[in-house]
Amino acid sequence: MSKRIPSKFLKQMSRDIDPDEIFLDSKNLPGFDKHHFEGRIEKPINHTAVWGVFLSFILVTFIFLIKITNLQIVNGEDFLKKSENNRLDHKPLFAMRGVIYDRNHVPLAWNSFDNEAGRMALIASETSTTTEKMPFPHRSYILSPGFGHTLGYVSYPKRDNRGFYYQELFVGKDGLEEYYNKILSGENGLQIVETDALGMTKEGSIVENPKNGVALTLGIDSRIQEKLHTTIRDTANNFGYMAGAGAIMDVMTGELLAMTSYPEYESATLSEGKDKKIIQGYNLDKRAVFLDRAVSGVYTPGSIIKPFMAIAGLAEGIITPEKQILSTGSISIQNPYYPNIKSVFNDWKAHGWVDMRRAIAVSSDVYFYEIGGGFEDQKGIGIANIEKYARMFGFGVPTGVDITDEKSGTIPSPAWKEKMFEDGVWRLGDTYHTVIGQYGFQTTLLQALRGIASIANDGTLVTPHFLKDPVQEFASSRIPIPSEYFQVAREGMRQAVKEGTVTGLGVGYVNVAGKTGTAEIDAGKKYINSWVVGFFPYEKPRYAFAVVMERGPHDNTIGGVYVMRQMLDWMHANTPEYLK
Repeated sequence: MSKRIPSKFLKQMSRDIDPDEIFLDSKNLPGFDKHHFEGRIEKPINHTAVWGVFLSFILVTFIFLIKITNLQIVNGEDFLKKSENNRLDHKPLFAMRGVIYDRNHVPLAWNSFDNEAGRMALIASETSTTTEKMPFPHRSYILSPGFGHTLGYVSYPKRDNRGFYYQELFVGKDGLEEYYNKILSGENGLQIVETDALGMTKEGSIVENPKNGVALTLGIDSRIQEKLHTTIRDTANNFGYMAGAGAIMDVMTGELLAMTSYPEYESATLSEGKDKKIIQGYNLDKRAVFLDRAVSGVYTPGSIIKPFMAIAGLAEGIITPEKQILSTGSISIQNPYYPNIKSVFNDWKAHGWVDMRRAIAVSSDVYFYEIGGGFEDQKGIGIANIEKYARMFGFGVPTGVDITDEKSGTIPSPAWKEKMFEDGVWRLGDTYHTVIGQYGFQTTLLQALRGIASIANDGTLVTPHFLKDPVQEFASSRIPIPSEYFQVAREGMRQAVKEGTVTGLGVGYVNVAGKTGTAEIDAGKKYINSWVVGFFPYEKPRYAFAVVMERGPHDNTIGGVYVMRQMLDWMHANTPEYLK
């Protein structure tokens, strides 16, 4: 029979039990592993911590979604192209540079994968000593002398040691190659080369075909150009000149039949850049091989300026063609500061009485002193008008020729002297020296050539140029001076050939008009520049010419006239069509 537990005992047993009564402190109970939290009370995770972890996962997921969207959607196409380029290489297909021809379609500069020696042209990368076959055309040049400065040279495409091209085009570096570089170059094409996982390459399709450069036809006759150069070269070497230059130009169009400078460089040597010894020789040559003396050389013109000053005197009305001036060999001007001293200005010889035509023919300095600066009862045009008319005939400014590095030259004036000299006072003697092409007067060969052509063609100032085809418009302008004044100058230049200073050009097969100039240079006047300018045929002028032989002995009587006589004789025998 069971016993019944009293209710008061049940109430005592059902009271709340303190956890500490059940889970005693672990330190009081042996056998608990404290590192596994045995014998300790477990606490619940805080709600803030749970939400923090949850939000962190949400944030990370959101960031990944943004990045994936950017890679796949926003920039997906760009990254696709980049990934394709990791296995597709773009190989340039080099355009053929435009060929340059002379007027008779003789090639002067052309393209070939073989050079003149018949071997495959080689090229070395800039950072590698090995050579390999050129993947682009070799630029070849005419072997005849006389074309270096005219044609210029090129810089070939360049690549690094990994084979990547950092210069994909030919670059013209001088002459016509530089001036017409844009139309000669053309546009390179593009070919895709595929590389597989093993590194093997397989040529792909051509993406873009190259566009070849435009061919140029020049007005130059290569035969005359070569002969003019060799004649200047031989004259310089045989008669003590340092250098020289010459040009022949159509007086109506400005088209250059020949233009050359001596000494010159070889275009192919500079283009290839491999013969360091020759190139170093060019750099060390005291004659300035890289100077194109026809366009960049500036020279004291001397007496070739006199026909222009004669026209200026007529235009200003200070003299008539028939008035005579006496040349006894010099004129003397009273020094304004010292009554007992006179300044003497010499003629190169006593010419007696000369009118304008004869003054041009015999090159009388006294005549031009007087019409330039005035003397006694003869009024002069003055330095301001000397500069005015010199510029009117194209001196002191570039001609606009289609070639690089053209210089302007200098026309002396009071402003120029004030700038150049500490004692900048302009004196009458400065005017005398300027009107005969001395003092600080400097001109280029092309300026002199263009000026003489304007006398020959009755007053039109043309632009000298090489290009014949493609046809381009080259500027010309009319000099506002009556045509009869040009005729006086022409008659004086013709008389110079018949009985004056240019009798060396008195040939039987063509009538020539000309003017010489002998400019003294250096402080001691030990050297001269020898000039000749003119035109032919006299009756109906077709071509103008200019030759300057640079820095020869002072007593040398052989110079520009000698060169031009050799040219005329040669042209009569070999190219008579130009003398008609």
